[in-house]
Order: sequence, then structure tokens, then C-alpha cells
Amino acid sequence: MTAENTTAPPRLAPEQLDPKGRFLGSLYARNIRAVFARGLKATWGSNWAVMISGFVEPVLYLMAMGIGLGSLIGTVAGPGGEEIGYANYIAPALLAVSAMNGAVYDSTMNVFFKLNYAKLYEGMLATSLGPLDVALGEILLALLRGAMYATGFTAVMAAMGLVTSPWALLMIPAAVVVAFGFASFGMAITSCMKTFQQLEWVNFVMLPMFLFSATFYPLSVYPQGLQWVIQAMPLWHGVEMMRQLSVGMLTWATAGHLLYFVVMIGLGLVVTTSRLRSLFLK
Repeated sequence: MTAENTTAPPRLAPEQLDPKGRFLGSLYARNIRAVFARGLKATWGSNWAVMISGFVEPVLYLMAMGIGLGSLIGTVAGPGGEEIGYANYIAPALLAVSAMNGAVYDSTMNVFFKLNYAKLYEGMLATSLGPLDVALGEILLALLRGAMYATGFTAVMAAMGLVTSPWALLMIPAAVVVAFGFASFGMAITSCMKTFQQLEWVNFVMLPMFLFSATFYPLSVYPQGLQWVIQAMPLWHGVEMMRQLSVGMLTWATAGHLLYFVVMIGLGLVVTTSRLRSLFLK
């Protein structure tokens, strides 16, 4: 092999190799792209069909409930009390559900297998990578899936005539924030799981959250005590934020919903990084 055909491996900067010279020390090597690129290649090589499955379910709900049940219900009170069609009412909520599905599936089941069976993270953390690199790289993969679901679902909404305001385009970046929150928290919880049976708790929590987070009905139909429980759920905040953006009604409540996810993201990243550090950097 000639010298012209030989490609030298990329060199890492000294501060990436020496934890003392890095921001956050041994926790962060500023090489998230390596984790992300590896996961992206593996996903497109073998799991692309699985990625589509999480997108189909909310679309089917939109068609069945929005068109079928919507023809019987007619109009309902939307954000600000304005009367809107039932399909327009549930579509933004199902967009939040779509973002949640994409993020949770990637940050729980996939992460669990890599963590406990493939021992992938153990190998990664034996290199110069830090636990925050691994956490952010995996969460970015989940974000990509959530963003794809959000973009595709918004396109379906537009095709069905359910996008009535230019502000509705903000639902796509907002859905990414929702996905970020669920992905970071999902990975944090998964890092504490030891058996596949424990993953059933993920579906056990997601199903009632999907059904009761004012996805199909206004919050006011529930008893006061149950309303407080629903308002503590992350999906409710995502649903309300999406509905407000869909009609361009931005208030301080919208900022409050966004802040909820910012806190959720921060807590998830801290717990995930701490767990990976305690598991593999003893």
C-alpha cells in the first residue's frame, strides 16, 4: 500500500486526551459526534423499519379519532376559548405524543440492550470518551427520531388541512424540546434497570399518560384531584404547548411549559451522567 492511499487516523487534541485539561474533567471529552455517528450508522443499517413504527400509531389515532369521532363531536373549545374542529384539537396533542414515542423508545429499549447486554458503553468509556459524551450522543439519536416523527406528523397535519397558522411551524422545534426531555429522563431511568421485565413499567406509565394528558378531552372534564395529577405529567405540558403554538396563542403559560422541559432535560442529564460514571468509572 502506497503512502498516498494510507489515511492517518484523526488526531485528538491534547485537552481531549488529558482529563485535567478538559471542561468537566473526565465527564466530558467533547466527542459526542463519535457516539452519535456510530449509533446513526447502526440504526440505518438494521433498525430503520422499527423507527417508522412509532410514527404510524399517532397518525392512525388522528385519522380514526379526528375524522371518525370528530364528525360526531363537531367543534370544541381550543386555546383561548376559540371554537375549533375536533381534529384540530387533538392533532397538536398527538404531535407531542409522536415526539414522546420516538424519544422514549430510543432512550429506553435501545439503551437498555446496549447497557446490559452489548456492553457498548463499557467499551466506549474505556476510551477517552466521558459519560456525558455517551449520554448526549445517545440522547441526540433519540432526538433525531423525535424530530423525524414531528416533521412527518406535521406534514400529515398540513395534508389534512389542520395547519391553520404560520405559528404552527414552531411545533416542530417545540416537539424536539419535548423529545429531549423524554429522552434524557428515559435514559436516566433505564440506567437503573437490570431486567427486561422492568421495561414493562415504561409502557405502564406511558399508556395512562397518553390517555389522560388532555390528549382527547379538555382537562376540565376530570375531577379536581385528578387534574392536579395530570398537570404534573410531562406529556400534559407538551400537549398544552403544542396546542397554543398551533393557533399562535403564545402566553406566559407557554413559557412555563417550556421551562418544565428545560428542568426535565437538566435533571435527566445529571442523573444519566452520574449513573454511567458510577457504573463504569469506579
